[in-house]
Amino acid sequence: MLSTLQTAALVAAGVAAGVVGTAGGITSSVSYPVLLACGLPALPANIANNVALVACWPGSALASQPELQGRGRWLSRWSVVAIAGGATGAALLLMTSDRAFGRIAPFLIAAGSLALLVEPRLTAWRRGRVDGHGSVVALAAPLFVISVYNGYFGGGSGIMVLTLMLVLVDQQLASANALKNMLIGASQVVCALAFVLAGSVAWAAAAPLAIGMLGGSTLGPRVARRLPVRLLRLLIVLVGFTLAAWLWFDPR
Repeated sequence: MLSTLQTAALVAAGVAAGVVGTAGGITSSVSYPVLLACGLPALPANIANNVALVACWPGSALASQPELQGRGRWLSRWSVVAIAGGATGAALLLMTSDRAFGRIAPFLIAAGSLALLVEPRLTAWRRGRVDGHGSVVALAAPLFVISVYNGYFGGGSGIMVLTLMLVLVDQQLASANALKNMLIGASQVVCALAFVLAGSVAWAAAAPLAIGMLGGSTLGPRVARRLPVRLLRLLIVLVGFTLAAWLWFDPR
């Protein structure tokens, strides 16, 4: 049972994580360590985090209406790929022991931070190329693989999908970020459903975190239209690598 202070901390962390994640950052770099600080072991903390992340989907959709106009058919097609990958990742997570996940988590966080670090180089490479007709084929496999990762852990998966959108789909940050939020959200719903059906959710932690994320996610897309990208990227990368190092030396 969580105390009132811990519950309030989770709501606040949810707000911050919702803003960071839907603006193009790493949601779990904020929410996951707070769940650990509230006493949850690594695996239950990750599951609670994944379930709470569903709350970011409706909020970001409402705030991203200008960027999503005319994208309904495209999203319907590619959400199927994201959902399939998310379901696969959730199944793999449910077969992982808590001890094993505690050792894997630092590497997953570091991978998400690394994706954020290299994203500008990939985007610059894309801008230097002439648009071709292979993007539909090129998008399917990486989107599925990243969605598997999202279902398994999720930290940094938004950055990976955002990089994919910027490189292959839309070079405008706000538009690419809106598409990313919808694809991640679709993947997250099926993951959460799997965890709920498996009876693995620590609701006392997931519920207040979700409430905060719902509020924060309505602000994130607006922040993405105005954010100082370089500074935010460096701060998130620093937090991500610091968190990865901390979890490696102090696995939960």
